[in-house]
Amino acid sequence: MTNGLQQFLDDSLGGHTPMTITPMTGGGSCEIFAIDRGEARWVLRRAPRHASSATAHDVLREFRILDAIKDGAAPIARPIVACDDPAVFGAAFYVMERVDGMPILQRVPQAWADSPSTHGRALEELIDALVAIHAVDWQACGLGDMAPSPNYLARQLTRWLSQLDSYGGRELPVAHRVGAWLEANRPADRPSALCHGDYKLDNVLFALTAPPQLLAVVDWEMAAIGDPLVDLAWALIFHPGPEGTMRLGIGKEPRFSVEHLPDRAALIERYAAGSGRDTSDIGWYDVFARLKLAIVLEGSFAKFQRGLSDKQIHEFFGSQADLLLASAAGLIDDPQSPARDTAHR
Repeated sequence: MTNGLQQFLDDSLGGHTPMTITPMTGGGSCEIFAIDRGEARWVLRRAPRHASSATAHDVLREFRILDAIKDGAAPIARPIVACDDPAVFGAAFYVMERVDGMPILQRVPQAWADSPSTHGRALEELIDALVAIHAVDWQACGLGDMAPSPNYLARQLTRWLSQLDSYGGRELPVAHRVGAWLEANRPADRPSALCHGDYKLDNVLFALTAPPQLLAVVDWEMAAIGDPLVDLAWALIFHPGPEGTMRLGIGKEPRFSVEHLPDRAALIERYAAGSGRDTSDIGWYDVFARLKLAIVLEGSFAKFQRGLSDKQIHEFFGSQADLLLASAAGLIDDPQSPARDTAHR
């Protein structure tokens, strides 16, 4: 199979340059490999052999989006070439430049430990990069055919609840209760933007030096044209401080210095100032983002239960989905939450 990839790259890019290919960890639901070809250092991103839904993990669509925005301000790993022939390397894939950075999952870079007062910059850069993504003129760069149909939020609710039912896995009545609340309190659709779809600290790469510097946003498999506040609410779920539901960057040493981090309100204000968008309905999006993320995780958990995933981490996604659904229900029931403010407008 490596010979087929070698031939494909030679034919696509010219010359015959020996290469080495090494499996890498990470990459979300897709598989990633490091490619060293002459002086070039790339990453190959390959679709999984078994997808949890008919539309998931479309790496060719992902490549198309990255190729369309590669000359803009959004920080990405520059795409190189894509292949739709599974005979070449087992499944469709694309190749992009390799960025030497670190995602924030359980710990932060060692260099940050010596500069705890700068840790807030990591979250500010996260928000600033999101503003840049949402500012992309997606129609001008050739993505106009991806424009969503009217009633975007209503269709999203129907889609995600239907997707949950399609897994044929666990019954999750709380998900349908949350869905009913979301439908009853749904805000009006807002202008669309290019959305990452899975925007959080472990889907961006930071430089290993201090102060924090965001180098590239990665893992674009869920990108689409849609409602930008879904991206914002999604990112806030993973806030390292006590307001986060699935906190990143605090599991192991060195960890975020939480007292030096901007809180949720400050990040929302920074996004509003940078984007010019109205964020007053963010409480509704907090609930919706939790439901959507729970359903995404439940898909991988159901796949693991059917023996179609060999990623051990997927075994634990069921409990994470439960946590998110409980958090969403708590926001609905808490009279002090921004979600209740949305409901009473």
